Amino acid sequence: MNRFGLILSKTYMQKVKSKSFLITTILFALAIVVGTNFQSIAGLFDSKDGSEETWEVVVQDDSGTVAAALEQQIVFVNDQIAITRSEESISELESQVEQGEYDALLSVTIQDSGKIMADYFSDSLTSDRYSSDLQVAMQTIQSNFAASELNLSADELATLNMPVSFNHRSFTDGAKSAEELDEARGLVYILIFVIYMSVLIYSMMIATEVATEKSSRVMEILVSSVPPIQQIFAKILGVGLLGLTQLALWAAVGFVSIQLSSDSFEGGIYTLFDFSGNSLGTIVYGIIFFLLGYFLYAALAALLGSLVSRTEDLQQMLMPVNLLIVAGAMLSFFGLANPEASMITITSYIPFFSPLVMFTRVGMLNLPLWEPMLAIGLTLLTIFVIGWFGAKVYRGGVLMYGNSSSFKDLKKALILSKKER
Repeated sequence: MNRFGLILSKTYMQKVKSKSFLITTILFALAIVVGTNFQSIAGLFDSKDGSEETWEVVVQDDSGTVAAALEQQIVFVNDQIAITRSEESISELESQVEQGEYDALLSVTIQDSGKIMADYFSDSLTSDRYSSDLQVAMQTIQSNFAASELNLSADELATLNMPVSFNHRSFTDGAKSAEELDEARGLVYILIFVIYMSVLIYSMMIATEVATEKSSRVMEILVSSVPPIQQIFAKILGVGLLGLTQLALWAAVGFVSIQLSSDSFEGGIYTLFDFSGNSLGTIVYGIIFFLLGYFLYAALAALLGSLVSRTEDLQQMLMPVNLLIVAGAMLSFFGLANPEASMITITSYIPFFSPLVMFTRVGMLNLPLWEPMLAIGLTLLTIFVIGWFGAKVYRGGVLMYGNSSSFKDLKKALILSKKER
């Protein structure tokens, strides 16, 4: 056990002191700080004094009635849009917009039927949020004009435009509401991304560690003094602790940054990331499935890394592992939209997909306890089987040298492992 601890601490300390660990940790921490203060940072670029710029729209309206109504209505839709009425020709106004005197031109005409026709001109189509707001205001004006023609009162017009109250409920007791599903979807999406990237990066780190030591012939000494099962799991635990350290640092930076941030985190996309009391169980499951996914793919990576004599051949050998991780991520993202699909349900019990797919189902649905427990049990069993088989391959694989890096080398590694007993 003392040798196990030495290999574990050596792996951990060597990685935590590396430049790559420090650089990635700092860069991602900065990204978290920027993300949690995005509203404030984006506001600094809106204008020189930090306030948001006004979008100036010149309106060409022969009747004059629409432009006057638009000036009053736009304030309720978007107070950043400034309306200027003009009686000049379209060609003259287009020239003024091109010269930068105005940001956009709105040409309005009223047909004999009373329908409003509007043409919107701007230098770029990327500012569509302003055109959308203008369209909303124009729709309201159109409704007001129609109500006036029909002699409808303000109350009658309000009743006419009143939205339908449509509530979606489930027959199942305890089923999540639409709001809870939206919140869960955002949280699950974040954790899926964390699990996917962490498993991909740290499993590659494990394989690189094994292949590097093998190419330096250090493995020949280690194999004779430390049992392979201890070596493989000591390295896996060492890199796993490194990953947890990195994630803990990022979580601490995110928590402090959110507490000190002046952003409101309300409305829009932020409604998807509400870490309410109901999210605690999802976060716990996220940690569990992160650990399971890491140990599963790390054991596979260590096994395959022992078959490679050069680090340049790692990508080819690890391609099937990477494809499995990507497939699991694709299934989980599909499950966010339809977590009750038969394909999602079935694949959530397959150990190579469970860390991502079952976690998606746990986060999105109220599952009976036995379902995630069954997936956890099957994944644990798979980890132990891969670890046991990997130790056998590992012992022979680290003694194999040459340019060959195919799965046919598994048989050679097993034969060498038996000879070394």
